[in-house]
Amino acid sequence: MPRRLGLLAAALLCVLLLGCASQSPVVPQRIDAWSTVTVGVGDLDIALNLWVDTFGFQVVDRRTGPDQALADLWGIHAEDIVEQALVRTGESQFGMIHFIEFDDPDPPVRQQAEVFDMVPKNLDVYVDDMPRRFVELSSRGVHFRTHTYSEVTAPDGTAFREIHMPSHDAINVVLLEVVGKPRPFTANGFAGVGPLIYIVPDAPGEKAFAESVLRLDKLNDNLLKGPEIERMVGLPPGSGLDVSIWGRSSNVFGDIEIIEYQGVRGKNLYPMAVPKALGILHISYAIADATALLTRLDAAGTRVTSHGYLETLSGTGRVYSFSTPAGLRIEVYEYAKTAH
Repeated sequence: MPRRLGLLAAALLCVLLLGCASQSPVVPQRIDAWSTVTVGVGDLDIALNLWVDTFGFQVVDRRTGPDQALADLWGIHAEDIVEQALVRTGESQFGMIHFIEFDDPDPPVRQQAEVFDMVPKNLDVYVDDMPRRFVELSSRGVHFRTHTYSEVTAPDGTAFREIHMPSHDAINVVLLEVVGKPRPFTANGFAGVGPLIYIVPDAPGEKAFAESVLRLDKLNDNLLKGPEIERMVGLPPGSGLDVSIWGRSSNVFGDIEIIEYQGVRGKNLYPMAVPKALGILHISYAIADATALLTRLDAAGTRVTSHGYLETLSGTGRVYSFSTPAGLRIEVYEYAKTAH
């Protein structure tokens, strides 16, 4: 059976027999973990070959043809959307990826970008055993940015192994093993997406927005420096990273990771991260009632756009969009307001 038909049949079987695509979503009372990250792709089958066949993620839903709801949300034509799919680890409704194949897409957001350019940068995928997965992927012809993985202990004592994996549509996938922290891994030994990493020009301002406006919890905050960090990330000597992770300790996936590079400044590529570009575009949250969030956004002087009631693969409800101070677009689906 051709791959495209096989995936469609699998998704349909999941709906008919298990009710996977029709499960009631987990809708927090406040901003929590992000539910989806939207990624533009030039060829959906190529993307699914990595995330489904290699990593073992599951297809929740897959649709072919124009999508008027997304066109209204993004200000493009319905026919610009060729095909789309939603994938996730197991049954988790956080840290999912919404892939969109566009007709005549714009260039990749990170095409020829420096590692320190300001942009939605990485998708972190957890691995259960870095040495084993590194050998397996290398034997399948996967190329990494460095010849082997790095092992680092952060100032707070967290030990991790990490390697960067350039992928389809100029996306940078980071394979990450956090030593001593189990995850709900797939049968292939992968889990995610954990944090979405994005680069900012002003870490204190971005952290303040995450804390006071989004009301996320600070899970980790470190200043990483030294030769091993420079080699792992690909930085010039003397550089460093101000790194903080925001979300909820109760969640495994769907955090945001804010990074400001020390000693080097890149280009601002956030204006490129819009549909129909290829690569990481934005994240979406689900919330039961957005009233308090909208009040805080207004008090912070953040411009919010209301898109009305929409039904998309990323969510269903009244949708609002805004950007963080650095320029990361966030979409919020409010499930309490379900009337058209």
